Amino acid sequence: MTADDSFSRLDDDDYPAYTMGRAAELLGTTQGFLRAIGEARLITPLRSEGGHRRYSRYQLRIAARARELVDQGTPIEAACRIVILEDQLEEAQRINAEYRRAAAAQKPTTAG
Repeated sequence: MTADDSFSRLDDDDYPAYTMGRAAELLGTTQGFLRAIGEARLITPLRSEGGHRRYSRYQLRIAARARELVDQGTPIEAACRIVILEDQLEEAQRINAEYRRAAAAQKPTTAG
């Protein structure tokens, strides 16, 4: 991998660029919180060769949403479930929009 390849990966939302300590710092939370949402299977961090947890920007956004709910008083397990359901709903809506666009593109136009 060249240096150019490494830098381009930093723009990738799924690239595990953040250590647990840095992720916790960015989220304003504890490493224990990150472990807890991992145990609840909200996010599964990748592991470095040394076995350390690494988080992507996408995972940090998910963790931030869970933290927002927990800060509002939602138990962590419930917060994780809510975030999972929100993510599934967003994906289903995206797929439905794609189907609607494809169906509209296939409709024959009527000449008047």
